Amino acid sequence: MENSEFEKSKVFIIVEILEYVPNSVVIKTIIRKTTGNVSAVSFDSGEALTGRVSPYDTFIQVIDGKAEILIDDVSSLLDTGQSIIIPAHSRNTIKANERFKMLSTTIKSGYEE
Repeated sequence: MENSEFEKSKVFIIVEILEYVPNSVVIKTIIRKTTGNVSAVSFDSGEALTGRVSPYDTFIQVIDGKAEILIDDVSSLLDTGQSIIIPAHSRNTIKANERFKMLSTTIKSGYEE
């Protein structure tokens, strides 16, 4: 995983900044701050991020292909251009029944006690 942010004030095409890698999930960090982060992620067919739980809401947008998102064992199939919000503290799995790319945005503010 890349830890540095992308260059500011420079135009790029999000779907082109990462490639599909056989048998892999590739994560590129676009912005990483203490208050949240934005990452571009590619999944090869058959790959998954399973059983994850975050203390924060996470916005997922599919930017290429189709994804299966399970939130507390409820499955949603997302096509290119579709989005979903994974609620904080929900067990979730992101699966690639076929390869796809997505943006993942986590906002950490607003959860202060």
